[in-house]
Amino acid sequence: MSALLVSYHHKRKASNGVKVNFISKSGSPTTITSGLAKSVREEDTHAVLKPFEHEERMKRKIALRESVMSENMKPRDLVTVRVPATSANMGPGFDCLGCAVDNMWSELTVERSSKFEIVAYGDGADAMPKDQSNYVCVGLKAAFEIAGKEVPLLKYTINSQVPFARGLGSSSAAIVGGIIAGLVLAGHKLPCWGSEALLQIASKIEGHPDNVAPAIYGGIQLGIDNGERWLSERIPTPPGVQMVMFIPNFIGKTSDARNALGPNISRKEAAFNIGRVAYLVNGLNHGNLDCLKHGCEDALHQPQRGKAIYHYLYPMIEAAEAAGANACYLSGAGPTVMALTSGASGDIFTQHEKELNHVEVAKAMKKSARESGIDGRVVVTNICNEGAKVIRVEPPFSSEENGVIYKDGKV
Repeated sequence: MSALLVSYHHKRKASNGVKVNFISKSGSPTTITSGLAKSVREEDTHAVLKPFEHEERMKRKIALRESVMSENMKPRDLVTVRVPATSANMGPGFDCLGCAVDNMWSELTVERSSKFEIVAYGDGADAMPKDQSNYVCVGLKAAFEIAGKEVPLLKYTINSQVPFARGLGSSSAAIVGGIIAGLVLAGHKLPCWGSEALLQIASKIEGHPDNVAPAIYGGIQLGIDNGERWLSERIPTPPGVQMVMFIPNFIGKTSDARNALGPNISRKEAAFNIGRVAYLVNGLNHGNLDCLKHGCEDALHQPQRGKAIYHYLYPMIEAAEAAGANACYLSGAGPTVMALTSGASGDIFTQHEKELNHVEVAKAMKKSARESGIDGRVVVTNICNEGAKVIRVEPPFSSEENGVIYKDGKV
């Protein structure tokens, strides 16, 4: 059978089905009904659209998109942004590796007002700065500077479930939330809306991408500075992996944790961490949780911080792994300790009974903390694959296609 070209502009309904006019390679017209058309193999035909029809259709689509984007880029009066908690370093990935934490969100509402005001609820509300030094204000100011506009008087309402100053990315959540809120309020469109350009702003403020990248994109992120800009790539999250974290009741200062580190490292320490982070990423990529124990080992920051500040760290790591955790590490700059294990998520029918051990790991971490004289709580959750998102805008956006959910460099 010679190949046929379907002419959709000749399609019309008939009592015995749909008649379709074909043009054969020889140029002679042929008409068949829908019943016969079904017998024509799909690979033998392809659609023909008149050039002027295609051009007109594209013009209408472009005009509609530009109209929607123009409307959505107008300054707004109110915006609410939700950003997940994050766990950075993951052992050897100092300042470059991190993941988003599920069921821990910081929700920020910013609205135009007659006076500057910060109202805080939730975890660490009393300890949060209530002036312009708050990272929410820092992030928002950066967004308005990029938009070339003055920051107006605004009311900030922060409702955070992210533990404040506990090594779970509370500052990064504030920075990312402030930047997104500022961009929406200013009505400014980034060159790569919601994506790489947002990463550049946040990483510049924070100084490294290990927290801000997963806060923006979700999942496990590996970020670097190539000398010109920040880059980040998603690492697959193995199915069934569970997070068990011990969150101490005391606040940890990132400055103290940084000061505990020496100015230099040895070649042996560098080689140790290079191998461990490669081993960890390879294990995550292949979903091999057995790689995590050695993959999450570190020589650059955990030994120094454990000795100088967090004396409970290594006893807790040993207790968690003895109870069946696949890995355990200091989350960010601390004081939270994070264990990774197989647990309630994923396909439980493919897991061994001994792998369903998140409860035992949680008990072991709690017991270890008690023996070390540390008060706190244990939380069991998952890695969150969703990053920052806008959940409310006034006036509302004209379309949900405006890129208000951020995932790996894509709108």
